[in-house]
Amino acid sequence: MSGQLPATAVQRRDRLTIKQAPDERNSLVLWHQTVAPLKVLRNGLFIMLARHSPSLAFKRWLYRRLGMQVGAYVSFAWQVTPDLFFPELICVGDNSIIGYNTTILAHEYLLKEWRTGPVVIGSHVTIGANCTILPGVVIGDGAIISAMSLVNKDVPAGAKVGGVPIRVLD
Repeated sequence: MSGQLPATAVQRRDRLTIKQAPDERNSLVLWHQTVAPLKVLRNGLFIMLARHSPSLAFKRWLYRRLGMQVGAYVSFAWQVTPDLFFPELICVGDNSIIGYNTTILAHEYLLKEWRTGPVVIGSHVTIGANCTILPGVVIGDGAIISAMSLVNKDVPAGAKVGGVPIRVLD
């Protein structure tokens, strides 16, 4: 496969909701206009509890309270950080492992626009430590993501990928 992932019918960008910043300020300055500050405070407290909890069942329970779809037997390792602003856009299938210190983003604030998009992680997926998953990404069932990877595009079911940005691994 020469290190390239196959193009899918729907690309990551097509799954994103993109809104323009209303003026010359960067979109992050305006975060409070895109999500309720009290929601962010609650999410932050739940995420901090989950990041430091040794109980996988408690983590799953907390994340479900935030609106995440979390399957049975999902294991979130120490210090995993789901999206603070839009955790409800994250779905993780049954029996998947999310590695230490991984960040799952469902939003991007850029200079002139901000974007949100769902993140779908299939069942029986293994994500290594210190990965970053960008909004709009779909990771297929049984995929393996190596440690320290930037997941900036879809990963087909059963694929083994890694790197910054990701590429197919042999």
